[in-house]
Amino acid sequence: MPSGWLNLEAQSGDSVFGGEESAYSKLGLTKTQRLYGFLGCTVVGFILSILGTILLFIGGLISFAILFSIGIIVSLVGTGFLIGFSKQIKTMFKPVRVVATLILLGAIAMTFMGAFLLNNAVLCLVMVIVEYLAYLWYSLSYIPYARSLVKNLLPSWLRWD
Repeated sequence: MPSGWLNLEAQSGDSVFGGEESAYSKLGLTKTQRLYGFLGCTVVGFILSILGTILLFIGGLISFAILFSIGIIVSLVGTGFLIGFSKQIKTMFKPVRVVATLILLGAIAMTFMGAFLLNNAVLCLVMVIVEYLAYLWYSLSYIPYARSLVKNLLPSWLRWD
C-alpha cells in the first residue's frame, strides 16, 4: 500500500466521505474506490454535457437537452460516492443549499420543456446556463467558505446577501 496523503485507506477521519459509514462501505467499496466513482461520474457527466452541446450546434435540440441534463445528473450522482446517496438527498434540501437544488431541478425541467414542448433552442440554452450555475453553486456549498470567496470575487453590483 502507498503511504502519504494519497493513501485514503490509511486516513482515520472520514470528513470527505460524509463522516459516517455510507452504503458503499457496506458494499465493500474502499475510500479510494469511492473517490474513483466520484471522479468517474464527474468525467462521464462532463463528457455527456459536451456531447449534448455539440449536438445543439448540429441541430439536435432534443438530444442536446437530454444529454446535457443527464450529464449534470450523473455528475450530481457522483457526489453520492463520497457521502452516500441517502445523506446526499438529505443535505440537498438543507437550508444552505435548498435554493440551489430547487433552481437546478427547475432548470432541468425547463430545459426539457423548452426542447420537447416549445422546440425553443434559446430557452434551452438559457436554462442550461442556469443549470450549470445552480450546479456550481450547489457544489460550492460543500466547500467551507467557497461561496463567500466567489461572492467576494464578483463586482459589487453582482453581489447579493
